[in-house]
Amino acid sequence: MARQDKVSKTLLREISSIIHDEVKDHRLGFITVTDVELTQDLRCAKVYFSVLGSEEQQRQSILALENAKGFIRRLVAQRIKLRFVPEIIFKIDKSIEYGFKIEEQLRKIKDESEKGR
Repeated sequence: MARQDKVSKTLLREISSIIHDEVKDHRLGFITVTDVELTQDLRCAKVYFSVLGSEEQQRQSILALENAKGFIRRLVAQRIKLRFVPEIIFKIDKSIEYGFKIEEQLRKIKDESEKGR
């Protein structure tokens, strides 16, 4: 496993733990960190997350994460020994939501085909 992959997995675990256990912001919804993509030089990390809830809850969660970015980065620096702590960029992961929509469409198609019999 490449160093970049190891650091990425470690960051995913630590950032997820920090968001759930340390960040105290009422705007945070039910957040799941789904992936962390690191640049080759390990200086920038895109943190993908999903939020259970409405568009407004997603928007509020993004604001809360952006507000806590410095705090999260500082705790990452304390917990993981790296030469440079990566800059964190939060991105909403829409793939789970997309998967639910596809599953719903497939269910509708199945129900309609069963009614047609």
